Amino acid sequence: MPELPDLTLYREHLERRVLGAELRAIHVRGPNLVRTFEPPLSAASGRRVERLSRLGKRLVISLAGELHLALHLMIAGRLHWAEPGRAARGRAPLARFEFGSGVLTLTEAGTRQRAALHLLAGERALAALDAGGIEPLDASLEAFAAALRSEDHTLKRALTDPRLFAGIGNAYSDEILHRARLSPLQRTALLDEAAIARLWEATRATLAEWTERLRAECGEGFPEGVTAFRDGFAVHGRHRRPCPDCGAPVQRIRYADRETNYCARCQTGGRLLADRALSRLLRSDWPRTLEELEEGRRPKEHPPGS
Repeated sequence: MPELPDLTLYREHLERRVLGAELRAIHVRGPNLVRTFEPPLSAASGRRVERLSRLGKRLVISLAGELHLALHLMIAGRLHWAEPGRAARGRAPLARFEFGSGVLTLTEAGTRQRAALHLLAGERALAALDAGGIEPLDASLEAFAAALRSEDHTLKRALTDPRLFAGIGNAYSDEILHRARLSPLQRTALLDEAAIARLWEATRATLAEWTERLRAECGEGFPEGVTAFRDGFAVHGRHRRPCPDCGAPVQRIRYADRETNYCARCQTGGRLLADRALSRLLRSDWPRTLEELEEGRRPKEHPPGS
């Protein structure tokens, strides 16, 4: 799923290309893409682009007359740009936005269509889409701590909850937690002041550094390589590969349709986190520590519930 660094690049590059341009037409092929009916999508045609912004994980194209196109790419949605007279890249698009300056297309990999497009009239209607999470790059330590402590969740869930923090998803939460040397399953209610400060600093540094890195990699071209798996990541998408800091193999736990990657040596004191499905299957054969995993030893007997 495109997250804050990726969406920042999309916004910046679209701003260069469509700000002040006329949106001449919108063509939608995906039957489930448009989630609003009033005003009709045709009402956006012929209007000038006045502002590009990001609202959580949504890109917003604001048009003359206080109309707002809000696009959520979800997991597999990607944007592509074509200069006038050139064919757009990517597979058959779900949507095609024709501007006076070029054509923006939306594609989505896979068979499950999750991307969503809203056309909203007025700032109040746009604000209703805001889940309420604070902007992590703008938040003070105090505001960050207040959001973190507002509910008791695991750190992984808290960082990816759009009601708490805007723009952070599965990939960058793994990178943030690795940098902060914190377990993804640590409860927010049990964090001390030092750990919260470390997490705040890691969040800001990770998101800022990756935004700058992606800017440098992309250059002047439109960002076509948006992915949840970056070569420079420390842990996300690197299962069984060595941690760049300590060399221990990166571990993985899965739940629902997500996975979490972490380094046991750097983040959990060598303790392996239990994958719900696999640990239930293996029961007593499930290794409890990195040493047991690396040496292939049968784990020691542990008291029930330990």
